[in-house]
Amino acid sequence: MPNELVIAYSATAISVSGRFIFMYLLYTKKSTNPYSLIFSIMNMVSSSLWITYSQMRYDKPLFIRGSCDLILFAISTAYILYNRSQSLVQINKIQGEISS
Repeated sequence: MPNELVIAYSATAISVSGRFIFMYLLYTKKSTNPYSLIFSIMNMVSSSLWITYSQMRYDKPLFIRGSCDLILFAISTAYILYNRSQSLVQINKIQGEISS
């Protein structure tokens, strides 16, 4: 099997498995908050593989799609990390007030 097909199948497998796990957790627990960063990273890896595949195939629409996905997932990852850091700051502030 050519390398480019391995990359395409890997990108699809990562994307689909991440989305199925995400949907399962959302259905069973009604929330994916503790795992949201993992899903963003999985989608970023998948988009990166699609960009690599599109460069091998010289496919501009697929390259644009992968690039847009990668940018959006990077923004969402930064947002998740920012919110988690703000939550930790608030928790530390509350604990400091309680212990004082």
